[in-house]
Amino acid sequence: MTYDTIFTAIGDPTRRSVLEALRGNPMTVGMLAEKIPVSRPAVSQHLKVLREARLVTVTPKGTANEYAVDKTGLDEVRSWLDSMWDDALEAFKSHVENKSKN
Repeated sequence: MTYDTIFTAIGDPTRRSVLEALRGNPMTVGMLAEKIPVSRPAVSQHLKVLREARLVTVTPKGTANEYAVDKTGLDEVRSWLDSMWDDALEAFKSHVENKSKN
């Protein structure tokens, strides 16, 4: 998995809306379509992209599928962002230390 897949998935405002809607509770496509102003087929397509990026999971529930946020994909991105932040903080620390020596 590349981060490109995740960032492409969350780069779309509708997919971000889907993730926001799923933050509290798992939902079916129909439930999501009621909350987000797109058709059921469009919601399904967005969920497919989010599933491929490992940002949502799907669980069969009777005749419907229930979707939920998948923390695995989010943890990977957070870990990557944290490493970038750690690098930035280390560079800032070095800069401050060098300034204080001068």
